[in-house]
Amino acid sequence: MRAGQPGASRPAEPPNILFILADDLGWADLGCYGSTAIRTPNLDRLAGEGLLFRHGYACTPWCSPTRIGLYTGRYPTRLPAGLEEPLTTHAEGSGIPAEHPTLSSLLLAAGYQTAMFGKWHCGWLPWYSPLRIGFQTFFGNFDGAIDYFEHVSTMGEADLYEGETPVEEAGYYTSLISERAADFVAADRDGPFYVQLNYTAPHWPWEGPGDREVGAEIRRRFSQQSVPTPLIHPDGGSLAKYAELVEELDAGVGKVLAALADAGRADNTVVVFTSDNGGERWSKNWPLVGEKGDLAEGGIRVPLILRWPAAVTGGQVTDHPINTLDLTATLVDAGGSAPDEGFPLDGVDLMPWLVDGADFPEHDLFWRTSNQGALRRGRFKYLYDRRDRSVLGNWPRREGPFHLLYDVSVDGREQADIAARHPDLLNDLRETWERTDAQLLPYPAGHPGVPQPEAKPATSEPD
Repeated sequence: MRAGQPGASRPAEPPNILFILADDLGWADLGCYGSTAIRTPNLDRLAGEGLLFRHGYACTPWCSPTRIGLYTGRYPTRLPAGLEEPLTTHAEGSGIPAEHPTLSSLLLAAGYQTAMFGKWHCGWLPWYSPLRIGFQTFFGNFDGAIDYFEHVSTMGEADLYEGETPVEEAGYYTSLISERAADFVAADRDGPFYVQLNYTAPHWPWEGPGDREVGAEIRRRFSQQSVPTPLIHPDGGSLAKYAELVEELDAGVGKVLAALADAGRADNTVVVFTSDNGGERWSKNWPLVGEKGDLAEGGIRVPLILRWPAAVTGGQVTDHPINTLDLTATLVDAGGSAPDEGFPLDGVDLMPWLVDGADFPEHDLFWRTSNQGALRRGRFKYLYDRRDRSVLGNWPRREGPFHLLYDVSVDGREQADIAARHPDLLNDLRETWERTDAQLLPYPAGHPGVPQPEAKPATSEPD
């Protein structure tokens, strides 16, 4: 299929950009992706008015590396901070450097007004912040998680900021950042804007909008035991509670979209909605297997919706595979900017396909974590797994590494390894993956995700 109408032209004025990023949202957690238990009328409507990707991917199965990939447009492990799964080191060298070109800095230079609301998680003060990579406005949190009511981080510390200044503001976090984003898109201004709206929903802790006392209890737990962080909330949550978090996210998106429409800006605004990685614990990834942290489909295939009424015909669904890095390259082009020659983008610009009627640009999608790798080409996916795996159920596990091949167009559960049927294709995909892997920073030997060789029992030499 073609996303754009044949012969369509790009709007004369650069579009506004509203990029909405959910946190740990599963592939089937929205009504438009098959959920029957969670009501998401606003996101379902967005999908109906735009283009829904059934094979949309996060560029990693982890939160902070995906965000680094989104802002830089490059494989996150080109930076040391991208090696952490997720980023937890508060130190210089563990973040996006201010001198690195980003989506926000490139759009700012092209005349955009830029703002981020919500989760940053790409480095901590005093070294890193959204304001140092091209965002003019920031209201949100720096850490990888925040209590929805108490606004404390995984360390139990206050983590709500206006710019780089700590602030206190009562309210449910999802609602707070939705209101800020709605006010921003509705305000009078000259020129286009780029808003990055980063929800922490539906990430733990498992607190719906009526669970203020749960937040207070979690904060009390920090005085009893701070490691592992009480925010993980291992004794909380349920399918119904998870639905509350997603439905409140949907309501927040609805407020922002309504403000955009009331301001008369919906037509020439590119709205992107997606997730930073696959779902966790309470999410629905069916029929995919795997979850957050895994390069199986459930860890990386995510909801992905794009709406741009002025340029892209609505009501479309596509099976063409794209990922986060392609979105960055596309939005740089849509905003009238261009990549920095010293930092070439790793994604593919989709604008000719989206608005000019060109054929879809077929390209490989690459992933790498500390213990896995993957490459998708067309309908085939190569999966490199350094961990041990079971053949069936509780049969003895076999040691890796494994080199597997799946046709994910029909086998999203990745159960039929067809490597033996296509040895040449497997070798080609493997060699392509290894060439890209060699360009990136190595994971340190002591990285917690790197498989460690098991100690062999000592044996004595015969006399």
